[in-house]
Amino acid sequence: MVNETGLYYYLYMVLVTVHAFTGTYGVNYGRLADNIPPPESVVTLLKAAKIKNIRIYDADKSVLTAFRKSEIEIVVGIGNEFLTDMSVYEDKAMNWVKENVQPYLPETRIRGIAVGNEVLGHDNVELSEVLLGAVKNVYDAVTKLNLNNLIQISSPHSQGVFANSYPPSSCIFKESVVQYMKPLLEFFDKIESPFFINAYPFLAYISDPTHIDLKYALFQSNPGIYDQKTNLHYDNMFDAQVDAAYAALETLGFGKTEVIVSETGWASKGDDNEIGASVQNARTYNNNLRKRLLKKKGTPLRPKIPVKAYIFALFNENSKPGPTSERNFGLFKADGSIAYDIGFTGLRPSSSSSSSSLLSFKDIRARGWLTPYFIILATCISLLLVAFT
Repeated sequence: MVNETGLYYYLYMVLVTVHAFTGTYGVNYGRLADNIPPPESVVTLLKAAKIKNIRIYDADKSVLTAFRKSEIEIVVGIGNEFLTDMSVYEDKAMNWVKENVQPYLPETRIRGIAVGNEVLGHDNVELSEVLLGAVKNVYDAVTKLNLNNLIQISSPHSQGVFANSYPPSSCIFKESVVQYMKPLLEFFDKIESPFFINAYPFLAYISDPTHIDLKYALFQSNPGIYDQKTNLHYDNMFDAQVDAAYAALETLGFGKTEVIVSETGWASKGDDNEIGASVQNARTYNNNLRKRLLKKKGTPLRPKIPVKAYIFALFNENSKPGPTSERNFGLFKADGSIAYDIGFTGLRPSSSSSSSSLLSFKDIRARGWLTPYFIILATCISLLLVAFT
């Protein structure tokens, strides 16, 4: 006899069309740190912030267990170091899916698998050659397990795959990338997967602060740019970067492929040469980006397709290598307090505001927990009275 959970899962698998993203706003939950909150606390944090989509860069068991019944949708990641074996051995891909995805369904809402991260565009020929094989074997594994209507397969790219991106309509893929990108796109088109791009106006700005208007990068009022080929006006760099990806896809014959931003963000601190990395600019970028995404609007080139993006990142990660900015992209500090105010609530008060405590009486009442709160309180008092009589 099929239990209620099993029946629900079966019906869901039959009726659902695979989508790895609910709404338009998500967050990357990186964990290269030794001082961030445990996954159970992260669930509380995300639910308080009403964030329904996250990406992780692995398939950590403690994370996937903690997110059971949270209703938060997760994209898990397969590291680049696994791609060679998975491209050659089908059983490697199958075993990975069986061990890291299947056991957690349906309670943990795993909705996507990112195969590798930023593989193409960095002159790593060995990895570039095995990416498609790994993607196909992971998809085959998911299909054989009857999970292909639930799990979306993807592979995020950096902007390093493009030869140029200004103006947006002129964007094309690097010649060295096309030989790997085109068959990959053909396969993703066949299985109806979007094109995932890591888009960072922050990186573009710090690379050329003399010629790029900071207000244009931060969604603030500015003259913007005009693309003469398409007769389209852009008042922010984020939209321009997304449309540049659409233009490159169209050039290769994939004009109907959806673009989703797998990473974007702004550092709140950086080295001396990382001009623009500041708390004020990070707050401005992420606050304005959040407002823009919540409007569920498209871009000038694709006005009918709402832009979707995962913000990088949930926490400042103190163990990340590289420049100072790499460790300061978090919306939240390591202790769970907000890094700056864009409307979210922290796990504890920030140094700037004592009103951000997650477990304040005001929050308990606002979340409808007041009655259960008093029931628990009354029960505890009763037990104490019994103990001392």
